[in-house]
Amino acid sequence: MNDSLPPCPECSSEYTYQMGVLLVCPECAHEWSPTAESDVQAHVIKDAVGNILSDGDTVTVVRDLKVKGSATAIKVGTKVRNIRLVDGVGDHDIDCKVDGFGPMQLKSSVVKKV
Repeated sequence: MNDSLPPCPECSSEYTYQMGVLLVCPECAHEWSPTAESDVQAHVIKDAVGNILSDGDTVTVVRDLKVKGSATAIKVGTKVRNIRLVDGVGDHDIDCKVDGFGPMQLKSSVVKKV
């Protein structure tokens, strides 16, 4: 076992070893190239119309959203500034603060980049 080798991307085993130009996992028999691992791109989050979102963007809400515990809903066209992309609960991937409602998480499928 070599401490400088990455864990297996399939089963997260720490017992990977190098065989020629490939890395091999003895537990699940997965083989991969160490250079292919650096080519993996981060998860891309897109809005309702397909624009790529990033931290700090300003978005608008594209449909009315009911809010639990509130009698009012977030209306269409509400601007949300300075969003943060997160791996939230379920498919909620935007962490933000909506004026009049406070901090909450939104789905990227209900917003559009400004």
